[in-house]
Amino acid sequence: MSRRRPEHAPSRPTWRCRECGAGWPCGTAKLRLLGEYREDRAALLVHLATLYAQASTQLGNTTSAVGLFDRFVSWARGRG
Repeated sequence: MSRRRPEHAPSRPTWRCRECGAGWPCGTAKLRLLGEYREDRAALLVHLATLYAQASTQLGNTTSAVGLFDRFVSWARGRG
């Protein structure tokens, strides 16, 4: 019998990780996304920017736009 691998997917509209409860993307989700998009960082950034826009609409004024951008997008930008 095989064990199901945790997905660490977002739970909407709270944008918390379904698996660990951390703000999504959690550390595990970030690692998974970096692996999935390892050959196309631009596509990863477009994907994350789309999710950021959705989250900012759903979360409204509960968090700062800058903090939310850092949480969703900034971490994935390449290092110089």
